[in-house]
Amino acid sequence: MKLIGYFRSSAAFRVRIGLNLKGIVVDQAFCHLRKGEQGRPEYVALNPQKLVPALVLDSGQVLTQSLAILEYLEEIHPEPALLPKDPVERARVRSLALIPTADIHPIQNLRVMAYLRDKFGQSEEAAFAWSRHWIETGFDAYEATVANDRGTGAFSHGDAPSLADLCLIPQVFNATRFKVDMSRYPTIKRIFDNCMKLPAFDAAHPSKQPDAEP
Repeated sequence: MKLIGYFRSSAAFRVRIGLNLKGIVVDQAFCHLRKGEQGRPEYVALNPQKLVPALVLDSGQVLTQSLAILEYLEEIHPEPALLPKDPVERARVRSLALIPTADIHPIQNLRVMAYLRDKFGQSEEAAFAWSRHWIETGFDAYEATVANDRGTGAFSHGDAPSLADLCLIPQVFNATRFKVDMSRYPTIKRIFDNCMKLPAFDAAHPSKQPDAEP
């Protein structure tokens, strides 16, 4: 298999963690989002959404959308599990995963920021303020959920990393870039620290990717 990503992409970061946790080795290729390579015809032919990541299977089939890719990896390589066996617990993990992936990331990613600047004349400072607002709104909800739920352990759910953590950790990196005050979120910070002690998370860090830039 081949993973096409970009070092700073939160969505690609999620998939890298999942592959590392499951011990699945893939080839890597890179699509530089800030240079607009996602709009090149050859990439659009693979992924009409013009987003990363894209996972090209041995069969030639292309999978897109990070959550769909992670669910696929879970099905073909179920151990270690990213989702609990209990249906209620599975729903809790999926619910947590959707806070960063559905409520935060889509409205503060690169193309939304560019639209704010280019189409509405917003300054870089205003665009950053927009992103901080939506990150903090989502983190307020995530923190309240994990801080007050007995399902939380060393990680977002229990004492092993789950799909929720794979989605949360990249968003914490984004939050740092947008100068979010993480002291407001002690439980998220604790989970983040626990995750980053694991080699699978550490190796997926944006700065450790072959296409990383300062």
